[in-house]
Amino acid sequence: MGVRTACPYCGVGCGVDAEAAGRSLEVRGDPAHPANLGRLCSKGSALGRTVGLEGRLLHPMVGARRVAWAEATQRVAARFSETIARHGPDSVAFYVSGQLLTEDYYAANKLMKGFIGSANIDTNSRLCMASAVAAHKLAFGADLVPGCYEDLELADLVVFCGHNAAWTHPVLYRRMEAARARGQRHVVIDPRRTDTAEAADLHLALAPQSDVRLWNGLLADLLRRGAVDRAFIAAHVEGLAEVEAELARADQSPAAVAADCGVPLAGLQAFFDLFAQTPRTVSLFSMGANQSSQGVAKGSAILNAHLATGRIGKPGACPFSITGQPNAMGGRETGGMATTLAAHMDFDPAERARVQRFWGSPAIAAGPGLKAVEMFEAVAEGRIKALWIMATNPAVSLPDASRVRRALAACPFVVVSDCMADTDTMAFAHVKLPALAWGEKEGTVTNSERRISRQRRLFDPPGEARADWRMIADVAAAMGFADGFGWRGPAQVFREWARLTAYENHGRVLDLGPLAAITADAYEALEPVQWPVTAAGGTARLFADGRFQTPDGRARMVPTAPRGPAEAPGPAFPLALNTGRVRDHWHTMTRTALAPELCRHAPEPYVEIHPADAGPLGIGEGTLTRIQTAQGEAVVLARLTERQRSGSIFMPMHWTDAFAPGGRANPLVAARVDPRSGQPEFKHTPARARPYRETWRGFLLARQAQAPPPGADLVWRRIPQSACQLHEFAGRGDERERAAVHKALTRRAGEVLRVEDPAAGVLREAWIEDGRLERVVFFTAAGALPPRDWLADLFALTSLAPADRAALLIGRPPGRLLDASPVVCACRGVRVARVQAALAEGCASLDALGEATGAGTTCGSCRPELARLLAAGKEVRHAA
Repeated sequence: MGVRTACPYCGVGCGVDAEAAGRSLEVRGDPAHPANLGRLCSKGSALGRTVGLEGRLLHPMVGARRVAWAEATQRVAARFSETIARHGPDSVAFYVSGQLLTEDYYAANKLMKGFIGSANIDTNSRLCMASAVAAHKLAFGADLVPGCYEDLELADLVVFCGHNAAWTHPVLYRRMEAARARGQRHVVIDPRRTDTAEAADLHLALAPQSDVRLWNGLLADLLRRGAVDRAFIAAHVEGLAEVEAELARADQSPAAVAADCGVPLAGLQAFFDLFAQTPRTVSLFSMGANQSSQGVAKGSAILNAHLATGRIGKPGACPFSITGQPNAMGGRETGGMATTLAAHMDFDPAERARVQRFWGSPAIAAGPGLKAVEMFEAVAEGRIKALWIMATNPAVSLPDASRVRRALAACPFVVVSDCMADTDTMAFAHVKLPALAWGEKEGTVTNSERRISRQRRLFDPPGEARADWRMIADVAAAMGFADGFGWRGPAQVFREWARLTAYENHGRVLDLGPLAAITADAYEALEPVQWPVTAAGGTARLFADGRFQTPDGRARMVPTAPRGPAEAPGPAFPLALNTGRVRDHWHTMTRTALAPELCRHAPEPYVEIHPADAGPLGIGEGTLTRIQTAQGEAVVLARLTERQRSGSIFMPMHWTDAFAPGGRANPLVAARVDPRSGQPEFKHTPARARPYRETWRGFLLARQAQAPPPGADLVWRRIPQSACQLHEFAGRGDERERAAVHKALTRRAGEVLRVEDPAAGVLREAWIEDGRLERVVFFTAAGALPPRDWLADLFALTSLAPADRAALLIGRPPGRLLDASPVVCACRGVRVARVQAALAEGCASLDALGEATGAGTTCGSCRPELARLLAAGKEVRHAA
């Protein structure tokens, strides 16, 4: 047993057993952690490949100058103090992150709201969970997640609403495998036929923005059947009459609902029947519901169905909002969002006075601050003049990201604290502060089921990197607030935070009171625990007694009216752009791209498009494709698939300037938001698609990353490999453009092997030094390029064999074929062709495929995709 810590990726909050030796790390799932019971996904399993120091920011910087911490701290404190003195407290802001630990969040929120006196602190969780937060507060009186992961195993029906759990929360998805074996049924509500949808008992591929109509139709059907729990409503719920009145404003017949949602009537009726007949139902909702200009209404409609049926606070029955980040919940609890004060207290006079009294602060924020999109609009307009960005990359992740970059470029003072030196956002920083990374930090995180876990240190802090809470405390002290920030370690911060949750607590569910006097040793040994924490331990489910955190203890059903998209597709932009995640990458790739195996499944940005939409546009499989919206343009590879709804397209959001400068998704996304939550609409932006029509393309393999040639108008990608970096590029110019790019990529030293056919636009070169391959570049104006894998593997050799050397410019090994099919299993590098061969040889189960190929036997994240290939193989054999 090594050090027990928590994974830094999604909101599942998996326990990790880690053993470090120097900067090397071996990780396993922690079998004792109740969130994952020993399992890890592909990202968690690859953590050991992401803890090196390459690319790290290790020293404070002012501009391009390395400085001492004292100077950096004083610079930040002085500029913030001067800005506040001249322009008021609302002229400054913090933009923080679900990557922060709870202790970091608490310190940042305390400084901004209690000592600066502004609520201009918001988190990137605004982009993920803000609509669910608002829906919870409307229904329950506070941001309270009712259920626990055990409910996913106990449920007889799980409804996934806008949630591709097989990719985004694979460990939770695997927890349901045993339940599926005993008969648990799955319904997926999603415009795309994702891996989760593919494996479900029923998939409703609803039209974009019709979720509210669907859930309202379900509630109307439950009322018609008499399938609501009238006794529960009478005892514990308000608002049913108002909801019924809203429902009566539209035709709620199944036929009308099915037509409006664009789903088959039979499928809709099957969903209604399943929901009505299955008391143990869990409705999981995530980004597909939340990331919408109607996100709060979607969440409220889901909660209404559960409150009307009494399916809440019971084993196997609850609505369940699944978070996307490891500590999105911790930020929501501490007050890291602009719309709440702290510890589930808001801005009414009594709660403001209570928090100010507890903090002993000179000021307290008077009301809600600027939400994320509003905050960067204020930066663009010059109202925010000093901004501190912590552990996040808004130049990539926010909608209309090009406007965000222009705002950052114009901001008089930008501070960025991060562990990485060269993020897209760091390029705009006047002061750069080196933060500790996962494995170096000490603190706590809260997962989606309200479970607090410890992140523990595995390595000594590198260079001069510091904990985020300490940076914040040092700046606070330099601003004159030392008395409020005199913590000596994270345990002290946690104790203060726990005391605040219990302070004058006369009914707030969030309560860590028994941990308020935790000792340093007990903090170090803290076991995972769910809040509210009592003397007897944690609490698995909320509302088991039917009491909610409203003034009268009753939940509220909220009338919701379906609305169409804020901007519908039209002649100029006839498609609807939907953005989201891929299986093996995380946010903006600053960590996952350090593990080459995580770059195999989705090596570069792409767009999924239905063949019926692609054909008339002249777009084929693998075609470089221009995606344009009113906000911007990207060039990506086309993936033609009938799993994508016709009329809609999908792009992943992860890629950055470092990996795909012209392939970023979020510059295309309009900055429309939900009017109540402020959460952006990432799921629906009118768009169009056109072939890029390159005149030539090529690739470069080199030991070090290479930036695009200055001034070149190219499509450029960088894809990390195990022993080198692969760069793919393409252009629309003539031979002069190719020659200029070739000149920029040419290496002067070493032996050069070269072949050229000017008439065909073919050029192939390889550089060898001391017997080792150093660089390979291939260009072509016509015809195919060879697969890259074999050439990339040669960089791992200390000396090239004669046969390999002779085949270099052919690009293929002598005497054998290369498998260039897509990677299915990132852990084992297993490709589709290998799986299909095993199926052809008689493998008839996932276990048999695993034994034959190794796929799915490490973390299991690829098992849904393997199941899809298995089902397709059975269909082929049956047809034959």
